[in-house]
Parts: sequence; structure tokens; C-alpha cells
Amino acid sequence: MVCSALRRVAHARVYLVRTASGVPRGSGPAAGAAPGGVLELLGRAYPQDDYSNVSGRVLACVGRNLHNRQHHPLWLIKERVKQHFYAQYVGRFGTPLFSVYDDLSPVVTTWQNFDSLLIPGEHPSRKKGDNYYLNRTHMLRAHTSAHQWDLLRAGLDAFLVVGDVYRRDQVDSRHYPVFHQLEGVRLFSKHELFAGIKDGESLQLFEQSSRSARKQETHTMEAVKLVEFHLKQTLTRLVAHLFGDGLDIRWIDCYFPFTHPSFEMEINFHGEWLEVLGCGVMEQQLVNSAGAQDRIGWAFGLGLERLAMILYDIPDIRLFWSEDERFLKQFRLSDVNQKVTFQPLSKYPAVINDISFWLPSENYTENDFYDLVRTIGGDLVEKIDLIDKFEHPKHGAKITRAGGRTGRLLWRLLATDWLLKKGSAGRLFSAVPSGTSLSSVTPWGHQQLSRGGALAEPGHTRPATATESPTATWSGRCPRGR
Repeated sequence: MVCSALRRVAHARVYLVRTASGVPRGSGPAAGAAPGGVLELLGRAYPQDDYSNVSGRVLACVGRNLHNRQHHPLWLIKERVKQHFYAQYVGRFGTPLFSVYDDLSPVVTTWQNFDSLLIPGEHPSRKKGDNYYLNRTHMLRAHTSAHQWDLLRAGLDAFLVVGDVYRRDQVDSRHYPVFHQLEGVRLFSKHELFAGIKDGESLQLFEQSSRSARKQETHTMEAVKLVEFHLKQTLTRLVAHLFGDGLDIRWIDCYFPFTHPSFEMEINFHGEWLEVLGCGVMEQQLVNSAGAQDRIGWAFGLGLERLAMILYDIPDIRLFWSEDERFLKQFRLSDVNQKVTFQPLSKYPAVINDISFWLPSENYTENDFYDLVRTIGGDLVEKIDLIDKFEHPKHGAKITRAGGRTGRLLWRLLATDWLLKKGSAGRLFSAVPSGTSLSSVTPWGHQQLSRGGALAEPGHTRPATATESPTATWSGRCPRGR
């Protein structure tokens, strides 16, 4: 069944999208590739331009909201965090201090995603190669922090935001173009921060001084130290709730444009130091612009997938998107705090392909190729490794100074017992050149694959034919299939 489906995909030269019925209209192989079109998403129309780069594969994930799907492992993590904050932090009338927002639209403006967070116009995080843009003014949020300013502007001073976020990234077992974040924000008035502090009435939140490694120019040292203490205490309690007491924790100084000072928390889990979240004292300029000039605060953000992979021993991020009942039923727990260890679904080995191709000298990033492979191979592709770089020995200058690459693709079926045989992998793999929207990326050996379908044996190379590039060769490797 699976093998025949792969053959149909390769022969028809279509893109393999497991949830094709959920792909919004206008989300072809590279939605937005043709400026002047219109993309319809979540009930709104977005004109496309030269910045539009969202693939149909990614658009198919919009609206799935795994964090709100009951008994999904990401939902379990969200509920555990939410229950902890509800129980530990209560307002004056006995109601939860923190409000939770887990259904905000993932489509935001570039102002929300960058400018509201004080991210400079030339900051590398804005790059088209690292984000999914609907057009020059709208995008799929790259972090839940994109909603921070709006919620502060609405008058909130303690909240959690949970949602799917989108970033173009490499292909391996720990990276996926869609993942889920949980954001926390807490603001303090002078009275709230200094309550219970000896001579607290004489202390101030703000002053005019100089910025240092430990504080902002507008904050007093007393205020920063108390906010930092409250932040670290809050997060230490949270990870103790998730992982258990007695956990070794360390704080690493780091940089974020929207907090200062900033920290990353690492935990020692099973003898290995793991980064679990980032946090810091909120930039006062951000807080002031949202209308909370009389307050100071902290913010943190964590990845739900990262916590779930650690807590439930889930080895591959692709599994979170599985519809396989054998995966989902493992997390149908009567208590969200119940311990569970993921049991693997497939015993079969991986299939490996090598591909060589030329790259253009401009307007190209490695994430373009990763998106292409993901669009065609879907969740069958577990990992892509760059194993070689090379220059054309004779015609390098004539090929617009393009560089060559050899990439290794590892295919593995995670949620099925069907064996992915090398012939089937080869036929799907051959769809990569024909399906590419990167007209300047020239793969080698497409003719061989589309005619023969089978992969070469390890170490085998084939002379170029008259229809191919003068130096085009292709080699592939895979374990012997059954």
C-alpha cells in the first residue's frame, strides 16, 4: 500500500502532502511563488508578492492546533504547565492570576513579529530564508512573543500564550518547520514588587542611569534583582513540577532583543545538560510602548516539543504529527501528570539516498532545499546531511560561480510497519528535481532515476549521458531491502 502510493506520487510528479484535503486554496508547491496571486488562509485573503514563500506542506499544518488536541503529548505538556500556574499563582479573589490564550491566529503582521519586540530592521532573524512570509506585511508567526505587545496593550499583566510557530530550518529528528511554544509574561507595579521588603516604600522601580550587563538604563538595581529572583524562582518551580524535585539547574547569560538581562535555563537530566527555555527582564521600551509605563516585568518562552521529547522519550519530532493510533493511544492518560514512556512503532531500518546538485550564487539558502525535500518527501524524510562541497573544475566561472553540494537524505517510516524499500524510495526521490521551484538548483542524475527507478549500489557511479550536464553523476546508497 505505502509502496504503491509512493510510486503514484513520483510518476504523477505531484507533491506528497499527507493532509492534502486540508491545504488551503492557492497553496501549491511553493505558495506565493507567483506575485500577483492571492492566498486564502483561515478565512482571509492575502495578496502574494516577491516575499511570499509558504509551501503547501506548511500551510497544511495551519489550523491543526496539536496543543489543543486532547490527550496529544503536546496538549499534556500544556495542561501540566497550565495547572501548575493556576494552582501556584492566585489573584486576590481566589481566581487564577495568569490568563491563558491558546487559540490566537498564527498569522501576524511583520510589525507584531519583529518591530513590536524591538528587533532591528536588519536583524538576521527577519531573513526570508528563515521565516514563512505570506507577503511583505504578513507572515506565520516565528514565536508566540508576537502577541506580547497586543496583550500588554489590552491591560493584561500576567498571561500565558500557547500556539504553533513557524520557522524554516534544517531537516533532522529535532527540527520541523512547525513547532509549538508556550510564552509567559508577568508585570509588577511598585507596590507588588516591593511588598514585604523592609523599607520597600522608599525603593523605586526606575532611574536614569547607564545600561550595564546586569540592568537596563531605566531600572534600579533593586528592582531588577527582585524581578530576576521572582522569574528564576517561578521557572525553577515549574521545571520541578514537570521533572521532579532535586533537579540540577544552571542559568546561562544570553541575548534576546526584547529582554535584558537575558538567561537560558539548562537542566541536568539523566546526566546530560539540556537547554529547556529562554527568559529575561522585559525591555522597558517595549513595556512603555504598550502603555504600562509604571510597571516592570519578566517574560519566558519554552518549546512544547522539546519538553515532550525529554519527558516522554520521543526520539523524533515528526511523530507529533502522526495520526497512527498506536502512537496516539500511548498518551490517553487519566491524569496529565502520569508518567509515560513512548514505545517505538517501527523496527525497520532507514533508506539512504545521496544527491549532488549545483546551487545558484544568489537568492538561495539551504532552507530552500530543505523546504523542497519536505514538500515532496513529507514526513518520510528523517534527516538531510551535507556531506560534500565542491566547485566545477572546468566551468565554475561559467555557472554563475555556483557552488556544488552533495546531500544525504535519510528516509524512515516512523508510524507504520511497512518497509520502505529502495526502489520505492528511489521513485519518490526522483520527484525532487522535477518538482523543484528552485529553477537555478540543478540536481544531477534525474534522468537515471526517472528512467530506472532503482538506486545505485554503494559506491557505484554512472557516466553522464548526452542529455545531462557534462560532469553530471549521481550515486546513491541504501541498506539492502527485503
